[in-house]
Amino acid sequence: MTEFEKINVRGVHFANVTPDEAETICTEMLGGDRAHTVFTPNAEIVQLCIEQNEYYDLYNGGDLVVPDGAGVVKAAKILGTPLKGKVAGVELGERMLKVCAERGDGVFFLGAKPGVAEEAARRMTEKYPGLRVGGTNDGYFKKSGEESDAVTRKINQSGAKLLFVCLGVPAQEKWISENKDKLTAARVCMCLGGSLDVYAGVAMRAPKFFVDHSLEWFYRLIKEPWRLGRMMKLPKFLLGTYREKLFRR
Repeated sequence: MTEFEKINVRGVHFANVTPDEAETICTEMLGGDRAHTVFTPNAEIVQLCIEQNEYYDLYNGGDLVVPDGAGVVKAAKILGTPLKGKVAGVELGERMLKVCAERGDGVFFLGAKPGVAEEAARRMTEKYPGLRVGGTNDGYFKKSGEESDAVTRKINQSGAKLLFVCLGVPAQEKWISENKDKLTAARVCMCLGGSLDVYAGVAMRAPKFFVDHSLEWFYRLIKEPWRLGRMMKLPKFLLGTYREKLFRR
């Protein structure tokens, strides 16, 4: 697999890659002999690790950990160890759907509310001719025990090489870390949060202006003001990053 540098941002080790490089690495993983994990934490997740240190091992255990958020990129720059840029999970996921359509590799969509994964599959197979979605399952199952084992068997029976795990954070990273060794066919397991909602048309990404100017958080806050409490983690994260920079000096 292509080697890549890792940048420590507040204790989480991010791959210093461009979106193109991340796609190349994930494509190489498809040809591997085991299940690889791809995590896409943003500043809110890094702050979670800072506040609850037990999550560091979980996120740093990913085979490819990319910065899904301008806050992480900003923090890396503040600390004097800049990243090449943001790698949005929803975009990387769609890149890999295109790759699988071209290669003929099957995919499996796991997560979201009942019916969402199926609609995402319908839309993505229309968008990418040749894409084969071997199976879907909503995220409403017990994450351990018989229900979880049944989902794992379903994924294995599908023969899918690419698995999207969209169960919300940190549940999705916990589940795939605990179950990846049970997967017989999957080679790339991507934790992508609410991406299935976007692919299904249930949720909309921020307009290009907001994306280009690193204001996706602001657009989301306008659309979903109840997120204010969660959004406050971003300024807390950045202020803590400035303090860490001063401490290092």
